Order: sequence, then C-alpha cells, then structure tokens
Amino acid sequence: MEILYQDSTIVVCVKSVGMDSEHELPAALQAAIGGEIYPIHRLDLNVGGVMVYARTKPAAAALSRCVQEGSMIKEYVALVHGVPPEQGDWQDLLWKDSAKNKVFAVKRERKGVKKARLEFRRLTEGETSLVHIRLHTGRSHQIRVQFSSRGYPLVGDHKYGARDEQKAPMLYSCRLTLPHRGKTQIWEHYPQWAKQE
Repeated sequence: MEILYQDSTIVVCVKSVGMDSEHELPAALQAAIGGEIYPIHRLDLNVGGVMVYARTKPAAAALSRCVQEGSMIKEYVALVHGVPPEQGDWQDLLWKDSAKNKVFAVKRERKGVKKARLEFRRLTEGETSLVHIRLHTGRSHQIRVQFSSRGYPLVGDHKYGARDEQKAPMLYSCRLTLPHRGKTQIWEHYPQWAKQE
C-alpha cells in the first residue's frame, strides 16, 4: 500500500492486488496514519489501483455525494484479448447471480438488472490490447463483463472467459479525479504492465 495524498479529511492510496478494499486496506491505513477510515467505493480483491477513503463522517458523506452525482471520475487500464474498436461508449444491462458471484449481460430490464455504462479508447493493439476506460457506473465486475460479453475478455480473467496463464485480471484503477478543497484534484498511478514507452 502506497499513500499518494492525505489531509485531515481524506486519504488517497494505491491498493495492492489481493488486498481487501473494505476491511484489510482500511485497517492498514489506520495502522499507518491513525484515526477513523471510512470506505467510499470498492475494488475487487484481484484488482489494484488508486482509491480514496474518508477520515471523517462529513468527508464520507461528501465523497458519497460525489459518487452519486458523478463528480468522482474513475479511470482504469486493462489488458484484453483481441482488438476491440479504437474507442467506444458501451451501455449494457447487467444482472448479478449472487449465488455464483457472477455477472451477466442481459437483453431486457427485469428485477435486479442494472444499467452499466463505460467509455474507452484503445491504446495498443495486437494479440492483446491495452485499453483506457472511464467508468460512468460502478457495477459489480462491470468492466470485466462488458468486455468479455463482446469477445474481449480481460487477460487473466478466467471467470469471464480468458484462457491464459495469468493469475489475476489485468485491470487497474489508474486515475481518480474529484473536487476537493475548492479545486479538481487528480491522482494517478499505473502498473508496470500498462506503462508505454
């Protein structure tokens, strides 16, 4: 865990792959900087990257409002199999099977189905392609399902169709933008596999 920014109200850090974002990481932050830590958003266990936590209840409420209003912008990099379009704005209906902890793209709205939207641009192409993604909705496994359902499973994402040796999905929360202390703040961190020469 690396701390990118901290003040009296929030802390921005880099979550390691394999670390739980709702319990383990807040506990590690508490040990490092003290005080209360309030989770605002989450990342899957096998996904790493930039996260923000509140340090006070009012800050937690303000950050939650940012998430609801869409003023917290979450961007990701992913390595996918195949060559997706150069750019896209994908909107889907997703349904989660909680018993299997698996999400499916479905054709029509019904109980439990949620709208999902992301925009992306392709950065490299080949047998695997690097894509940069902006999430508009934060659905469970959203990026993984939206790419997999179109035939571009994430490298290492065996739950959603990848057939490779990679141990975890090649997905990373690389950039977080939010209004804080009167201005727009941006924090970035990229994994080694997404750094382009």
